[in-house]
Amino acid sequence: MYKFFPKKPVRSFRDLEVYQKTLEASVLVAKNIAPKLIKLKYRFIDATVECSLLIPLQIGEAHSIRFGDHKQGILLLEHAMAGCNKMIIYLEQVKGIYGKQFNWDLIDDLISRYALVRTKIFRLEKSWQKFHEPTS
Repeated sequence: MYKFFPKKPVRSFRDLEVYQKTLEASVLVAKNIAPKLIKLKYRFIDATVECSLLIPLQIGEAHSIRFGDHKQGILLLEHAMAGCNKMIIYLEQVKGIYGKQFNWDLIDDLISRYALVRTKIFRLEKSWQKFHEPTS
């Protein structure tokens, strides 16, 4: 028998699963991927690290402004989804360039995480679109 467990109420952006997952991924990129890329002199290291951190930043900002500027909040979620796609591209490029010099499991895990969280951000966006922009 399936038991129903209501989700924990969202009191701040830090309660959003998409924020937690993307912040976790950005820590893994900065801690485990970036140092190796620096040693290998990967050309796009700064862009990769910045992109990984920009995603949770955009989610936090979107959560803060979603009622005051509904369209901008939704747009920030769109940018976060695009950031997930960019991270997948960066990580796949690292795989293609450096081959066996990297831990495949970690790279593949991060790619899977970004693909999954992108879908969850999309669902969050759809739920936010149910809200109507406040009238002045």
